[in-house]
Amino acid sequence: MRILYECDLAGSSFHGMAYRIFQFSTEFKKRGHEVLIVAASYSHVRRVNPDVKNALTDEYVEGIKYKWIRTPKYNGSGIGRVLHMIVYNTRLWYYAGRIAREFRPEVVISSGVTPLDFIGCHRIAKKAGARKFLEVGDLWPLTPVELGNFSPKHPFIRFMQYAEDFAYSNTDGVISLLPCAESYMIKHGLKSGRFHYIPNGIVMEDWIETAELPNEHFVKINELRGQNKFLIGFTGTHSISNALDTLLLVAKQLENTRAEFILVGDGPVKNELIRTANEMGIRNISFLPQIRKNAIPAFLTEMDALYIGFQKSSLYRFGVSPNKIFDYMMSGKPIIQAIEAGNNLVKEAGCGVYSEPGNVEEISFAIKEIISFSPDKLSQLGSNGKKFVTENHSYDILTNKFLKVLEN
Repeated sequence: MRILYECDLAGSSFHGMAYRIFQFSTEFKKRGHEVLIVAASYSHVRRVNPDVKNALTDEYVEGIKYKWIRTPKYNGSGIGRVLHMIVYNTRLWYYAGRIAREFRPEVVISSGVTPLDFIGCHRIAKKAGARKFLEVGDLWPLTPVELGNFSPKHPFIRFMQYAEDFAYSNTDGVISLLPCAESYMIKHGLKSGRFHYIPNGIVMEDWIETAELPNEHFVKINELRGQNKFLIGFTGTHSISNALDTLLLVAKQLENTRAEFILVGDGPVKNELIRTANEMGIRNISFLPQIRKNAIPAFLTEMDALYIGFQKSSLYRFGVSPNKIFDYMMSGKPIIQAIEAGNNLVKEAGCGVYSEPGNVEEISFAIKEIISFSPDKLSQLGSNGKKFVTENHSYDILTNKFLKVLEN
């Protein structure tokens, strides 16, 4: 098949996040399919953004063809982000005919952050006579309404609601990262039988050919090991949604225990977190720089346990599929989860402990509990997670499910 895979924030192993589109595209190509990734030239989550001079720029990344749509840069989630979104989707719609003629897709997958992307992808599919699929990681406009406190009557939200209803009513199928969202989507126009749950996962090869830790990380870990600390790691974006402000309070409460927290990554609230930790005099937390994706396995396997937490929100009733939890499982380390959602991956896998998000006392108790476990118990929890993720969440297995949806 000729598969056009669109996502404004799509990245690659070179550019950085987001990885899902690149990973599935690589697997599609291995199976003999031709793939074109359409994405915005700028994304705040990428480590490296492409250098483009034209409205449309073609580039090959590890054998996968990209078509970059030039967009303005932005900071944060304010007016700049909205302008970026408008420019990207306007150009996606405007160049739909050209993209359809040049690539002639048989399948078009719209995987943008918002349903606006589907409008342009629908036009591409219509001009090419292609089947069209909608991939959903976040529910819009429900996300800004429930997390950002926008009014459902706000003109921007009303327009997003129109786009979402149009997408569900016109797609040939939904690929959902949210396992519990089918009834919501049907309510907004999706036909019964067109919902397919395909979560995030792991690339097995990434755990075979790994990079060494940077010296700064290596030295810090060895220093703490020499002090007999129990190392609790976190990797990823330092953002409000990951509730790291709660983790600071937990660290403060556990100062007189063996618990030592190591946070690796970057993000919009990292400097604020460091400043708060210094003001509170928290001695058992370290903030280390972001590392390349192929060095993440080396970091995770050096930890005694791994932490993941979200803000408490009713939005998560539709389920979650965070990338980092599958990396955590693959590392063979027990997980401390502070997420309340429609699904509980740690419970399904039997690979750790979990507590109410935002509850400092409960999270602290969960961490003290996992520190008290015997080495054999910790090893068993880690093994459970690794077995679960390899049997259910490798990209090889997920790609077979994905292609079955596209072909049928």
